[in-house]
Amino acid sequence: MEPGCDEFLPPPECPVFEPSWAEFQDPLGYIAKIRPIAEKSGICKIRPPADWQPPFAVEVDNFRFTPRVQRLNELEAQTRVKLNYLDQIAKFWEIQGSSLKIPNVERKILDLYSLSKIVIEEGGYEAICKDRRWARVAQRLHYPPGKNIGSLLRSHYERIIYPYEMFQSGANHVPEPTEEDIEKHPELKKLQIYGPGPKMMGLGLMAKDKDKTVHKKVTCPPTVTVKDEQSGGGNVSSTLLKQHLSLEPCTKTTMQLRKNHSSAQFIDSYICQVCSRGDEDDKLLFCDGCDDNYHIFCLLPPLPEIPRGIWRCPKCILAECKQPPEAFGFEQATQEYSLQSFGEMADSFKSDYFNMPVHMVPTELVEKEFWRLVSSIEEDVTVEYGADIHSKEFGSGFPVSNSKQNLSPEEKEYATSGWNLNVMPVLDQSVLCHINADISGMKVPWLYVGMVFSAFCWHIEDHWSYSINYLHWGEPKTWYGVPSLAAEHLEEVMKMLTPELFDSQPDLLHQLVTLMNPNTLMSHGVPVVRTNQCAGEFVITFPRAYHSGFNQGYNFAEAVNFCTADWLPAGRQCIEHYRRLRRYCVFSHEELICKMAAFPETLDLNLAVAVHKEMFIMVQEERRLRKALLEKGVTEAEREAFELLPDDERQCIKCKTTCFLSALACYDCPDGLVCLSHINDLCKCSSSRQYLRYRYTLDELPTMLHKLKIRAESFDTWANKVRVALEVEDGRKRSFEELRALESEARERRFPNSELLQRLKNCLSEVEACIAQVLGLVSGQVARMDTPQLTLTELRVLLEQMGSLPCAMHQIGDVKDVLEQVEAYQAEAREALATLPSSPGLLRSLLERGQQLGVEVPEAHQLQQQVEQAQWLDEVKQALAPSAHRGSLVIMQGLLVMGAKIASSPSVDKARAELQELLTIAERWEEKAHFCLEARQKHPPATLEAIIRETENIPVHLPNIQALKEALTKAQAWIADVDEIQNGDHYPCLDDLEGLVAVGRDLPVGLEELRQLELQVLTAHSWREKASKTFLKKNSCYTLLEVLCPCADAGSDSTKRSRWMEKALGLYQCDTELLGLSAQDLRDPGSVIVAFKEGEQKEKEGILQLRRTNSAKPSPLAPSLMASSPTSICVCGQVPAGVGVLQCDLCQDWFHGQCVSVPHLLTSPKPSLTSSPLLAWWEWDTKFLCPLCMRSRRPRLETILALLVALQRLPVRLPEGEALQCLTERAIGWQDRARKALASEDVTALLRQLAELRQQLQAKPRPEEASVYTSATACDPIREGSGNNISKVQGLLENGDSVTSPENMAPGKGSDLELLSSLLPQLTGPVLELPEAIRAPLEELMMEGDLLEVTLDENHSIWQLLQAGQPPDLDRIRTLLELEKFEHQGSRTRSRALERRRRRQKVDQGRNVENLVQQELQSKRARSSGIMSQVGREEEHYQEKADRENMFLTPSTDHSPFLKGNQNSLQHKDSGSSAACPSLMPLLQLSYSDEQQL
Repeated sequence: MEPGCDEFLPPPECPVFEPSWAEFQDPLGYIAKIRPIAEKSGICKIRPPADWQPPFAVEVDNFRFTPRVQRLNELEAQTRVKLNYLDQIAKFWEIQGSSLKIPNVERKILDLYSLSKIVIEEGGYEAICKDRRWARVAQRLHYPPGKNIGSLLRSHYERIIYPYEMFQSGANHVPEPTEEDIEKHPELKKLQIYGPGPKMMGLGLMAKDKDKTVHKKVTCPPTVTVKDEQSGGGNVSSTLLKQHLSLEPCTKTTMQLRKNHSSAQFIDSYICQVCSRGDEDDKLLFCDGCDDNYHIFCLLPPLPEIPRGIWRCPKCILAECKQPPEAFGFEQATQEYSLQSFGEMADSFKSDYFNMPVHMVPTELVEKEFWRLVSSIEEDVTVEYGADIHSKEFGSGFPVSNSKQNLSPEEKEYATSGWNLNVMPVLDQSVLCHINADISGMKVPWLYVGMVFSAFCWHIEDHWSYSINYLHWGEPKTWYGVPSLAAEHLEEVMKMLTPELFDSQPDLLHQLVTLMNPNTLMSHGVPVVRTNQCAGEFVITFPRAYHSGFNQGYNFAEAVNFCTADWLPAGRQCIEHYRRLRRYCVFSHEELICKMAAFPETLDLNLAVAVHKEMFIMVQEERRLRKALLEKGVTEAEREAFELLPDDERQCIKCKTTCFLSALACYDCPDGLVCLSHINDLCKCSSSRQYLRYRYTLDELPTMLHKLKIRAESFDTWANKVRVALEVEDGRKRSFEELRALESEARERRFPNSELLQRLKNCLSEVEACIAQVLGLVSGQVARMDTPQLTLTELRVLLEQMGSLPCAMHQIGDVKDVLEQVEAYQAEAREALATLPSSPGLLRSLLERGQQLGVEVPEAHQLQQQVEQAQWLDEVKQALAPSAHRGSLVIMQGLLVMGAKIASSPSVDKARAELQELLTIAERWEEKAHFCLEARQKHPPATLEAIIRETENIPVHLPNIQALKEALTKAQAWIADVDEIQNGDHYPCLDDLEGLVAVGRDLPVGLEELRQLELQVLTAHSWREKASKTFLKKNSCYTLLEVLCPCADAGSDSTKRSRWMEKALGLYQCDTELLGLSAQDLRDPGSVIVAFKEGEQKEKEGILQLRRTNSAKPSPLAPSLMASSPTSICVCGQVPAGVGVLQCDLCQDWFHGQCVSVPHLLTSPKPSLTSSPLLAWWEWDTKFLCPLCMRSRRPRLETILALLVALQRLPVRLPEGEALQCLTERAIGWQDRARKALASEDVTALLRQLAELRQQLQAKPRPEEASVYTSATACDPIREGSGNNISKVQGLLENGDSVTSPENMAPGKGSDLELLSSLLPQLTGPVLELPEAIRAPLEELMMEGDLLEVTLDENHSIWQLLQAGQPPDLDRIRTLLELEKFEHQGSRTRSRALERRRRRQKVDQGRNVENLVQQELQSKRARSSGIMSQVGREEEHYQEKADRENMFLTPSTDHSPFLKGNQNSLQHKDSGSSAACPSLMPLLQLSYSDEQQL
């Protein structure tokens, strides 16, 4: 058991360096700087500056590699020795026919190798048994005392190890054991050579004859097994030995008797190797390994019978056990990885192993676990390591400059950096740049992809070169290093502790396959350091510094070798070391030295010095060797260009070194050559047949050495020249050109950056600076003005400096001249300043002369102050002059700022105070003006006038005061406009008042008249809204003015229809086009009245023309239409045809019944208390006016009169009000003419006749009538003729059925529709006979009444009279019934849908709230898409029906007496308006209660 394996103690840390940016610019120079410190540890770590972060340049998608497989317990040297020992002993027992099982002691597997070594160290098995020292053996194996473990160890040793050790020593055993020895040591019987096997020659155990053979019952020897948990068998050295030792009977060992042969020649050849006889061949055993023969009775002890199975003789067993183990090496994995797949595998392995996330595993824990695993023979952990991946094939992690890739500026910077591992080996200071071949791993970087526990073993670099490793990314890499001074000590310790490995592999440490615990090395005196290399850090190993380590987890690193001048001696020693080990060289050291010596001028100076030393030693050694060759008698020689030969053709067959300067060859043995150090090992041919192959003669080598010396000593020659020049030792100052030539020589010859060179550069810099200053002084005025001026003191210092520099400058005379001019100017300026106040012109001229000198004179500064003060005072005086243009506040503030910068004086201070006071006052008034302009509470004009008056005397332009003046001017103009309007002949128009209100609101002035105007505008808008609600339909496309004015273009159907469509779509917005008036004309009441009268006439003429045109169109109800004849167009844009079309009673045009609002038979306007029976068809509401003719709600005349009363109270004129007055006058005029026509004798007779007919129809009994209604007498002749009884349907409506409620009217309405349909065949007519003399005036009155947008009772009376005088229009009645049935069905469907929805809502109250909300949303969408359009149309229908009911139910009022009695009682301010509408004057005196009815 190895001490200290369980508790790994980390070695001390190696040095860590953090270079500055300046130090980081020279990589090899910085490494040379830290070498004295870092070399003592063997390795060091360098942290680059934080900003140095090279991009990762590997093509991740294309990067694929095959890693190496590493079994951790095979890496450690001592563990591998133990595994090899177990392999040998297991093989020994396997040949014996047994399998090995290693026992456990104290719950740990027994270390058989350590037990064997300790027994040997303690004197051997016999000595320990004799002295009873097995307890000491247990103590050395670190077992606890007091448990009798020593006896247990003795038992295991006797059963497992002792037979093997005895067998191993048997071949050289001199004393022959006797039978007594065998009886005394029964363990020897376990070996086949002493048991059931042949007696070895010389042991003295041979049986003399077969009669003396001891016949004993022989059992198979015990079996020892080794179990391989990794592969189930195979290589014992890679097994996990965990089982206890157990002895088992051999069940597999069987032997077969050799078959007899009939040929006598074969029988004669079968001879026993013990007795040398060939008789009794039936008892002759045949060895399966070497074909030797043995009698079974010649064996000791003899065998009773031929054993079955494979049998081997003692010589074969010994040879098998003595066979050395195979050379150890890593095998390649079978799987190829990408970076991603390898990283996933590595992270998964680490997280599973430590049972925590990979980034949380401490590095100390991983380190201890690693060294525990490599020292354990029980646990076999296998990892994979992507090591030594060629960057030339897979791409470097650093950016590389080549023609294949376009690099960004940042990548180019890193591609040329000396710390780029592709660049560092070929830097000028590096030796490897002189090797042409791309040596992989040395000049070309290698890549390393690691995972946790993957390791690199103890090794030194090829040719003992430097190495540098950069960790691009990933988890840390743990390093261990040993300095070069302890390299041999480390080798000795490893050979001492594991001699078995070095016996079979002398160059084991060069194979990079062996680890040893740093604690073990430190315990034997080897100094070891450690470090954790994190991502972005460098680790450098120095020449012959052993290093090893392992990876903490998944990472990516890159490494390369490099060699500097200080490496050359170490490289030469390495070649001698390789010669002793007979190891191949990577390159020829002699060739490298000679190649550098051939071009000494290209070498760095330090490198040239080092190469000269190496070349000198090499030439001396070559002279000695060639002299020895000459003494041997070799006289033949020929030149050979060794650099052109492959390395394997110029290697010494003795020491394997690569020859370059010379080699010895033989004419008779052309296949080989030797170096001159092994001239006796070439061949045994005569010296005369041998000849020298050389690269250079002994005369050429000193020449090369001399050139190197010149290069190395050139620095000293140059340094002497520079020293003489800088210190002026010969009394002569050098010119600037001579000094520059010395500096150029140093650069061309690449001299090192020494202190002397730095002094020369500093001197040249000072000279250049002095020359530049002098040129600035003596050059032209422009150049001097552009350069900074020198002070007088600096000029004197410059003159002194030029005199002290070791350089002869002719410009020193120019500097002296300038100094004289400055001193003269200084005296003149002092005189001018002493006689103040001087004239400004004199001061200014002196100042300009001073500026031309190019030197700062103290007196010039004082002159500058005086000139600035005078200029500033002049500017202030001009700005404050009364006659001057007022400057702005910014100008005054700028003057004040300038005054603060100039030097102080009494006059300046006084002007500055006055200017400050003026600015303070101006800013205060500006603030007041700004407050007045921005404040919410506006100030009256008087306040603003006071502020403006106060600021008139301030000589500063104030923007806010100016804005206040402008606002006040606008306010005064506004007040004047208001006064002009208020004092005019007419009331002001609403548009004018609105414009004034808008202007007044924007003014920042408090205006008393504004509130009054706003109230008037608000009252006018309120009246307009009331009038709009009275006249306009819901969502009407007409404006109020359009409805009140006559339709002047009624005769053009296309124009009227297109305009109506534009209004419906919101495209038509002009109110005055119908009257042909402009906005200015609307302000003149007379123009409005004249235009209205003209519009009435045009409307009448137009409707007549339109009726004639539409009457000429074919009826849509006709069976066929002419293709060429003009047709009607409905408002929907389609041609009305077939059933369901209606003809307008005014324009005679046709429309779809479903596209327009149609009258309802069951909801016709209610007559008076005396209603006609149901068969009085002429009283049914079948009159239809299209939406183009009926543009408004047509309120009753009483409502319009109330609006006129409110209008007269307004002090504002509205175009709508004047249009309403004209409309009212037109309606009253028509009403008078209608009453006169109805009161004529002929019409009165016809009305009486209709009344009798109604009485007859009422007297006729009908079974379907539910009740009989009483009649009453009408209050006037018109009401008398309007009927006495109401129909059954009207009775139902009066009994409480709501027309607008589909739920209430639905039960009775269907039966009423059926009743009306059944009465259609009974309808007859005409019931009156109207003469043409009566019909024509009535029809003309009817047409004019339909043009009015006012509801009048006389219009309905004339309609009934005309209907009774013609046959009933059955087609229209049927169409109206069908439309009403269709509407009734839709109402019932909606009612049932609403009822079902209520029931579902009650049932679904317990369901989820979210489902209920979704159902409600769907229900709302259905209602909005399917029902809302129909409901909107019904609301419009019901509104029109309500209007009609209002029209017929309101009692008629006779206005004529009122008009006659009060015609001259009203006085109006607007005389023009009163003259135009005299008939309206009495109506405007209605009481205010009528107005409130609106």
